[in-house]
Amino acid sequence: MVLLALGTNLGNKEQNLNNAINLIIKRIGKINKKSSFHKSAPDGFASDNDFLNSVVVVKTKLSVYQVFKQTRKIEKILGRNKKSKNEIYSDRIIDIDILAYNKLIINTKKITLPHPKLYFRKFVTEPLAEVLPNWQIVLKPQSKTK
Repeated sequence: MVLLALGTNLGNKEQNLNNAINLIIKRIGKINKKSSFHKSAPDGFASDNDFLNSVVVVKTKLSVYQVFKQTRKIEKILGRNKKSKNEIYSDRIIDIDILAYNKLIINTKKITLPHPKLYFRKFVTEPLAEVLPNWQIVLKPQSKTK
């Protein structure tokens, strides 16, 4: 099971999320649960454009690294050409973050799981609670790094 957070604040936001969801189904796996779309203000930067966010629960046969690669491809297909770096954020047509992959703990240059800001972002916690109200990750001492 992989949990993905989706966000958009440019263009037709509902269509952007639906397009991302359709590509996730085609490229990553079956969506078992999908939250409703939640409106939120930009977090970490100033913009006149509010976000629309969702969380999806996906059943996949792909490895976490394959899922990561596919989320980046989906973002590019939908028109996102650059990712935020050094916590400098900007408007975006689509953003797909891996929140968790099973109960895997990873801390690499490319991927940190569970997502380090998972519990601090209302635009993630609200839709996540909608699809998995009792979900919690228990961090175990062993970690997988690369």
